[in-house]
Amino acid sequence: MQPVCSLAQQVNSALSWLRDAATAHDRANLARFGITAGNALGVSMANIQVLAKRLGRNQELAAALWETGCYEARMLTAFVAEPARVTPAQMDRWCRDFDNWGICDTLCFKLFDRTPHAWDKVEQWNGQSEEFVKRAAFALLASLALHDKKAADGKFLQGLVKIERSAGDERNFVKKGVNWALRSIGRRNSALQAAAAEVAGRLANSPQASARWVGKDALREFAKHPR
Repeated sequence: MQPVCSLAQQVNSALSWLRDAATAHDRANLARFGITAGNALGVSMANIQVLAKRLGRNQELAAALWETGCYEARMLTAFVAEPARVTPAQMDRWCRDFDNWGICDTLCFKLFDRTPHAWDKVEQWNGQSEEFVKRAAFALLASLALHDKKAADGKFLQGLVKIERSAGDERNFVKKGVNWALRSIGRRNSALQAAAAEVAGRLANSPQASARWVGKDALREFAKHPR
């Protein structure tokens, strides 16, 4: 019978594994994809997922991994945390720590959209001004559009209102999150694509450069992939 490792030992073991898997090529890729993470080792997403499968779901371990501040350890959190046990306060704490689009989108796409608090956080974070908190609102909305098969169209119609209000935000990571959400809503069904295209049409004619980019890009997407 193997001895049970303490939480600290599990964290140290995970960090050691990540250090061994790190490469200069993967560190360079972070910069190439515009990910500015101050405490990054340089481990590919494929290898992060290999380790995540070995670790399995463990909420306490996920919280401890996040506290290390290591970029790759925090990415592991998306796959190790237990969605049903993630609390609203925990989501807020982690969201406030977001400092690049990679960690923001991964947490939203792989974890936050599976929690029972996801829709509440779209509403809450949409009203905040910090760049990556604002992006998280729309990354989460996009993730829900792609993954929440039971959500009624009405939720996404309300999301389109938020998108139109925020499309003029010139900050790069916000406008790209808004665009992702708009395109994702338009992929759900024909009715939502029609509603999303109507919003995109108005944005494409906006006097604001960011809104025009969001609208025109979405219209091109809908033309290529009509529902």
